[in-house]
Amino acid sequence: MIKEPPFDIYAEPVYDINRIKKTLPHRPPFLLVDKILEISENHIVGMKNVTMNEPFFMGHFPDEPIMPGVLQIEAMAQTGGVFVLHGISDPEKYSTYFLRINNVRFRSKVTPGDTLIFSLELAAPIKRGICDMRGKVFVGNKLVMQGDLIAQIVKNK
Repeated sequence: MIKEPPFDIYAEPVYDINRIKKTLPHRPPFLLVDKILEISENHIVGMKNVTMNEPFFMGHFPDEPIMPGVLQIEAMAQTGGVFVLHGISDPEKYSTYFLRINNVRFRSKVTPGDTLIFSLELAAPIKRGICDMRGKVFVGNKLVMQGDLIAQIVKNK
């Protein structure tokens, strides 16, 4: 059985929203990770509180709000972006661009009130700026989405 990664939701985050904004170029309403709970050289755990105030719920779907799957992938990718940039000096001088997303499986709906927990780990060592990650997304102990991401680290112009 796949289980949610252990973490303390009340612990001081490794990255709060302000530090995430210094690392990633995304801004609301497209900044889709709220905090980083754990980070090491080969894994990261991030979190997103999904609220009814998310702009996408106005159209997806008004009578049964569901977070679009593509935005779940994007939120996981943003968590992966923090992970990749955490390991380099001067991360604000770099960006990550996703090259490929494979083996994505949606297992359950994500609705307002859910707290998404993103757990990503390196599938292979980073070589020449290419990063291969495996990710899982949980709500509580329930696996709601999983997939493989490949990203490239690029120096900003």
